[in-house]
Amino acid sequence: MRLPLFICLLLLFSSSSFAQNQDGHIIRSIYFGGGSYYIDGYQAGRLYEFLDSIPNIQGYSITIHSHTDNIGGVEYNEWLSEMRSESVIQILKNRNILEEMIERKDFGQLNPVFDNRTQLGRMKNRRVDIIFWPMAL
Repeated sequence: MRLPLFICLLLLFSSSSFAQNQDGHIIRSIYFGGGSYYIDGYQAGRLYEFLDSIPNIQGYSITIHSHTDNIGGVEYNEWLSEMRSESVIQILKNRNILEEMIERKDFGQLNPVFDNRTQLGRMKNRRVDIIFWPMAL
């Protein structure tokens, strides 16, 4: 049985987009619509739940990596990438994470992980990766 594309995408993007790597850092991704930096209530709620599940969150430094697809031009995508970072940082600050704990890297369209020649690749590139690095005590 083949599932329609939109159902496959819904399953892909609504599934838990977080991983813990061998060196202990945790990555959580937030996905955006084309040209958007809006985090909807569902994604915000899931991010809040995720943040609340990290024990001793103050023991991590955080890096934000913001990405776009290649539609819209370099300057526009630089701006969009910055706005996406700001949206995520605001949610982190709402959970009392100090801005001094957060480093950001706005890549725009210049560092795609997925193929921007395909619709699915562009959708996956419209994201912010939040990386939690355990701090040595």
